[in-house]
Amino acid sequence: MLNIFKTKTNKNINKEDAYILWFDQVDKTSIPLVGGKNANLGEMYQKLTANKTGKNGGQIKVPYGFAVTAKAYRHFIKSAKLDLYIAKVLQDLDSHNIPQLEEKGQLIRQAILAAPFPDDLAESIKLAYADLAKVLKISKSSLDVAVRSSATAEDLPDASFAGQQESYLNIRGEVSLLNAIKNAFASLFTNRAISYRIDRNFDHFQIALSVSVQKMVRSDKGASGVMFTLDTDTGFKNVVLINASWGLGEFVVKGVVTPDEYMVFKPTLEKGYKSIISKNLGSKEKKLVYSSEGSRPTKEVTVIDADRNRFVLTDEQIIQLASWGAEIEKHYGRPMDIEWALDGENKQLYIVQARPETVQVKKDLNVIEDFVLQEKGKVLCQGAAVGKKIGQGKAHLIKDATQISDFRPGEILITEITDPDWEPIMKMASAIVTNAGGRTSHAAIVSRELGIPAVVGCGNATSSIKNGQNITVSCAEGETGKIYDGLLKFKVNKSNLKNFTPPKTPVKMIVADPELVFQYSFIPNSGCGLAREEFIIANYIKVHPNALLYYDKLRDEAVKKQIDFLVRGYDSRVDYYVKKLAFGIGVLASAFYPKEVILRFSDFKTNEYANLLGGKEFEPNEENPMIGWRGASRYYDPNFKKAFALECQAVKIVREQMGLLNLKVMIPFCRTPEEGKKVLEEMEKNGLKKGKKVIKQTKKDDDLTDELQVYVMAEIPSNMMQVEEFAQIFDGFSTGSNDLTQLTLG
Repeated sequence: MLNIFKTKTNKNINKEDAYILWFDQVDKTSIPLVGGKNANLGEMYQKLTANKTGKNGGQIKVPYGFAVTAKAYRHFIKSAKLDLYIAKVLQDLDSHNIPQLEEKGQLIRQAILAAPFPDDLAESIKLAYADLAKVLKISKSSLDVAVRSSATAEDLPDASFAGQQESYLNIRGEVSLLNAIKNAFASLFTNRAISYRIDRNFDHFQIALSVSVQKMVRSDKGASGVMFTLDTDTGFKNVVLINASWGLGEFVVKGVVTPDEYMVFKPTLEKGYKSIISKNLGSKEKKLVYSSEGSRPTKEVTVIDADRNRFVLTDEQIIQLASWGAEIEKHYGRPMDIEWALDGENKQLYIVQARPETVQVKKDLNVIEDFVLQEKGKVLCQGAAVGKKIGQGKAHLIKDATQISDFRPGEILITEITDPDWEPIMKMASAIVTNAGGRTSHAAIVSRELGIPAVVGCGNATSSIKNGQNITVSCAEGETGKIYDGLLKFKVNKSNLKNFTPPKTPVKMIVADPELVFQYSFIPNSGCGLAREEFIIANYIKVHPNALLYYDKLRDEAVKKQIDFLVRGYDSRVDYYVKKLAFGIGVLASAFYPKEVILRFSDFKTNEYANLLGGKEFEPNEENPMIGWRGASRYYDPNFKKAFALECQAVKIVREQMGLLNLKVMIPFCRTPEEGKKVLEEMEKNGLKKGKKVIKQTKKDDDLTDELQVYVMAEIPSNMMQVEEFAQIFDGFSTGSNDLTQLTLG
């Protein structure tokens, strides 16, 4: 038989007849030949990297490799007469009959694994593997590759097929490679893949499987993760969301670990700013690494405490990945779902997969759906919210695959992590709750596609929720999802904005919670008239600023332990306060960019500050905190001005490092013009001079004013009585009607 293997240097190959195609021979139009995954790898390798062929040199790095084509798969299936056998087995399948689905899927996979490779196909694969070693200048015996399935109906704009087929890492040698490819072929008929195709009316025999064979990135010694070029929960398109964990990437994708999460703001990133607007430390208890034990190519190990308690990526690496994500999105012209890896040996970042994002892009942004919980109950556990919906029903705990046939429609799936084989029952669930995983894990991706709420990374869901217990899963209260005891009342408000006519008067929002602002940004608005710091400090920082500045003076050892836990991953306790505050402010400002956002500096009263960690040791006891030590009077006071300096540092970061020049600031509870001048002096000492210009990164910044504007709250009778004097000091006023009414009547 004709050996149709061609090396990558032969450009006269008939691609439709090839068993092997290299990454520089395929592009995004090649999905029928090599599937979505391989087509995108070839597209990026040719168009976005500085590869050796010299085409369109870019900065993105994609490990080189080749595709075993869909033609090769069909040749394998027909040569062993498997097509006839598969059709017979699937003839009377009911995909909702879980035991029957399991039985038939197992029969097909066993038949595929037992069938021999045709000689010409086996020889083609061996020759390609040897050629890859030569191209990479690595001995064939030490060439480690990743083997990933790439279905011809995979990674389409309207169907993700997330986790449908298998991947095999650290594959070495011809025998192991052939086995991995055959296992990949068999994974086209996993239970979940069969069920998924039936539910979406894909013909089993119209879909073929290609396989990518790609040089491994030594992320077992480094890190890996997933990157989306939008916010996966709201569809907000101006951010890049990055998840990161130690070791090989399978644990992030499958949700075995709770990874770090970073967010970068694209509009100012493209202007040259280091616009990281959020960083959250994941627990990262485990990692997947290379194994030398027997025939197992990988193994699970425990992550040491030092690595669990630090961020996986540096700020420079976060910016590099986000820049690559934005470039890939621009190239494809649509939001993307990307996998990346950090090589622990050469310290280089690589892109190892890219596919279209398929959930948020299908949403009708004219329709705003708002789930509202109407009562509260006992919180059983909580984790990262996926979506904004509420689901309820009976909890069904599943510990392993032997229990999935007992699952019933409408129940809530409670488990450690979701296994891709469980997708037939996931589509019957009213919600999903997992102990492990992040917002880009398998459970999160599938729940979004199914349109059901999920709470992931709870840690203790399987121990705090009883099997059969009636529960309510709420993802409608921000980024933290909560599982409540009982079936709580809730309602769904729907608004269609298609024919909405904005009022003539500009309407600005009042916001506080960074977790909700991306969702709010879709509501017609003219910006944010009041963004409150208090919520960020109370809910995210949780510590009194003086308890961080004067940590050594704290007498309560229990408070010290709590502070030590919170500040993990940051350079210092002060760095923790400044960065966490800057991230919260940054998210608020980015949600409405380039429309103005007016941030009010902290306006806690003494009793509210005392409720923060360590606060009781630094706050006086006032009979009436309403008219006590609050607002402007704190900022120049020797007992608080160092704490106010931290707020100023956070604002500087947001404006000057993140590039969010739409941010303005406002002084609360300023009693006299003289007090206003004292506050402005303190601000100037800390780099926030009213009218100060920011050095713009590019000409693209010209659409925004670069001068710092400072407003004042008009909430005390003296503000109104001396309005002309206050107007000489500040750029504008905002009426605080609540306090002003109380103080006037009082």
